[in-house]
Amino acid sequence: MAVVAIVAVILTFKVYFAESGGSANALAGGPAMLAGAPAQSYPILGLDGKSDSLQHYRGHVVLVNLWASWCAPCRSETPALERLYEVDRARGLVVLGINQGESAGAASDFAVQMKLRYPILLDENQAYGRAYAAIGLPTSIVIDRKGRIVRGIDGELTLAQMSDVVDPALRDGQ
Repeated sequence: MAVVAIVAVILTFKVYFAESGGSANALAGGPAMLAGAPAQSYPILGLDGKSDSLQHYRGHVVLVNLWASWCAPCRSETPALERLYEVDRARGLVVLGINQGESAGAASDFAVQMKLRYPILLDENQAYGRAYAAIGLPTSIVIDRKGRIVRGIDGELTLAQMSDVVDPALRDGQ
């Protein structure tokens, strides 16, 4: 009986992913369903101990990246996030890393190890993860200068994919 249930679940996922073009965003809508909606903002602490929020970056294009240090795909994509930030911050891009549920020590150790210069916030209660319908980690949300969600993506991105999703928002409003 258990084998039949497992096979049924596997087949359901295969059909679901085939219909959605293989995207995890299709599960329960995911962050992709939020395109066009106003971005939610919550005050949380940064690694420096000061209160910060997404609202603070209004007027910039923001790539919010929800992550955790234990997440292998998060670790893998982090160098590309840092590179994107370095290349495009002069054009008005902010990469905002929002750690999901870890201690300040774990997030800080990760940021130091990865030599991150973009802002890191600590979302202990995972409010941003819930607000942006994150199915898993990493999750990336692109927000335009007016505070509206342009795109939401669950899963690891390459530098080229990141550039593809932020470039149109950076061109708008220049």
